[in-house]
Amino acid sequence: MPAQNSTTGTTEVSAQDEHVRTIFAILEGEQEADLLLRNLHILDVHSENVYPGTLLVHNERIIALSPEESIVRYRESFDGGGLYAIPGLIDAHLHFESQLAHPAAFGEAIVPSGTTTVFGETLDFASAAGAEAVDAARALFADHHKLPYRLYAFAPGKKSAPEVTEAMLGMDPVIGLGELAHLSYMTGNADDFRKSALGRANAGFVNCHWGVTSLSDMLLNYMPAIGVDNNHDVWNEADIEKSIRYGLNTQIKFGVGSPEVIRTMLRAIVKRRWPAENFQLCADNISVDRVLRQGHIDWVISLAVEMGMPPIQAIKMGTLYAARSFHKDRDLGSLSPGRFADIVLTDSLSKINPRYVFKGGKLVAKDRRLLEPVGIDYSVLAKQPRPGLGDLRPAQLDLTPLEISTDGTRAKVLLFDVYGRGHLKFAQEVWVPFRDGAVIPELDGVRLNRISVVQRYADGARHTVNGLFKGVSIDRGAVSTFWPAPSAYFVVVGSDSAEMCAALRELDGLVGGCVVTEDGEVRAALPLDFYGVMADMDLAELVEATRSIDDALAKLGHHNEGEPVVNKLLTLFISLDRFGFMK
Repeated sequence: MPAQNSTTGTTEVSAQDEHVRTIFAILEGEQEADLLLRNLHILDVHSENVYPGTLLVHNERIIALSPEESIVRYRESFDGGGLYAIPGLIDAHLHFESQLAHPAAFGEAIVPSGTTTVFGETLDFASAAGAEAVDAARALFADHHKLPYRLYAFAPGKKSAPEVTEAMLGMDPVIGLGELAHLSYMTGNADDFRKSALGRANAGFVNCHWGVTSLSDMLLNYMPAIGVDNNHDVWNEADIEKSIRYGLNTQIKFGVGSPEVIRTMLRAIVKRRWPAENFQLCADNISVDRVLRQGHIDWVISLAVEMGMPPIQAIKMGTLYAARSFHKDRDLGSLSPGRFADIVLTDSLSKINPRYVFKGGKLVAKDRRLLEPVGIDYSVLAKQPRPGLGDLRPAQLDLTPLEISTDGTRAKVLLFDVYGRGHLKFAQEVWVPFRDGAVIPELDGVRLNRISVVQRYADGARHTVNGLFKGVSIDRGAVSTFWPAPSAYFVVVGSDSAEMCAALRELDGLVGGCVVTEDGEVRAALPLDFYGVMADMDLAELVEATRSIDDALAKLGHHNEGEPVVNKLLTLFISLDRFGFMK
């Protein structure tokens, strides 16, 4: 191999020469390391053993296991008090936009839970930014090294033009192509092919919605055949079996949706005795409020143990196996020399309780609190509202039958289910009572609210879809949400067309977000000023705003469980797009 003669090559070799000499000098006791963490019970994920020892850290990385303390020198020491030391936890797949939090605010929530690395999608953010997508992505990533966790990102595999994908593939910290649009492969979409080619040409990783519930068995071969690495589109035992059979790293998600889904999948892994090395843990879509109340990857590891998985295997799904699925196990996922000193100290391996969290040997969180605020200003991403509902009328939201029974007593209407996301039961045609020329919003004796899906910027006749809704139940008033990607649409839930229209018009005055109204007056609002997908707020402000939505809805008769209502409603847009209810 020819010698490197370029200035860049020479500079790199010089830097590496200094590095290897420094490590040798530290281990010989000639120079000081940065930190010694002592009095630990260290989890070795490679041998699946726990041993008492110490960790020597320099320049953000572990450089020695249980070094001879009479030889080594160090600037600082930390007494772990006999706690277990495990690798920093890894979220293998999430969408920043679905958290509604910018990366710094999101870090305030997840790092105290022990998460030190995130593999993040930005496809909705890029799609929402439109023509500004490339500049917006640069602004979003500009100070990622200041975050209290490591960020690895993906260029959009769908919802944006190939030119955006190509530009983002060249950015730091982008490492590959984000999830692909599996449905368009049924017809062969030229943009999809181009993005896949760009991802392969950049030697990056490719994520996917594999489409196990939508594609034929023949087409399911396509994505693994072109080199897709990771798949998070599994919902049950059959999905998991097929995903691992096709050789995909299978990400078990626990985000917005039925809380039973994650339990179903973990039970299946335990029951079938599938090797844990097939799996990684991810949030996909989760609210910061839920992280604060319940936890993040730490919670899923503890739940996996509760479902019958050995604790160390559960931890490896959230550490080593996640790192390995992105070929990052030389940097992440274990407490071994050469790896980043991303370390969680916990008093239990079966129920993770992060007492201390280190990123690169720096203590960043203690007892579930971030120690220092993240000083990153994202305000350059804030936009001005661009209303589009000036001509909307209440009558456009009226619920009209798809079909009337021959005896005139029943009407067929659409029923949407917030917990049906990802399954065909998301939207169903159902028969309900029909009296005096009007649909009675009642199914099997249960009163339901109405829902309207409304196009923001009409091209000709405004596209609207009206139906019944399971997921929010209010006695009066209305709640509306907006999502701009892949096209700008509103969702509004209520029982009266005039009230629903008023809620939409109030929200139309914002860039995006969520609004609750009663008698046409705003009771709570959450503005999303960053292209309609992220809030220009720190964690405390965002949590207060999302909880204000729930509090306002509670006064209108809704009893909420699990995720905040705004997060539940925003995830509807995923399935509305997936099942063809948006243009």
